[in-house]
Amino acid sequence: MSYLSHTYEGPDDMPAHIKAAMMPVSLSIPVTKGRMALGTWQGIYLFEHRDAPHQRRVIAHLA
Repeated sequence: MSYLSHTYEGPDDMPAHIKAAMMPVSLSIPVTKGRMALGTWQGIYLFEHRDAPHQRRVIAHLA
């Protein structure tokens, strides 16, 4: 993705923004009897699009 040039936060910033825009930023997970109701082959993955490590916070809203 060398045709993208945005270096305000680093050389990997613009590709990371594009990838993040294409991925969901929130997730609804059904909970049954205090456990996530995921299927046999389902899972939750959290990943970073940047090359350098950054601190992130994950917030869970249970209602």
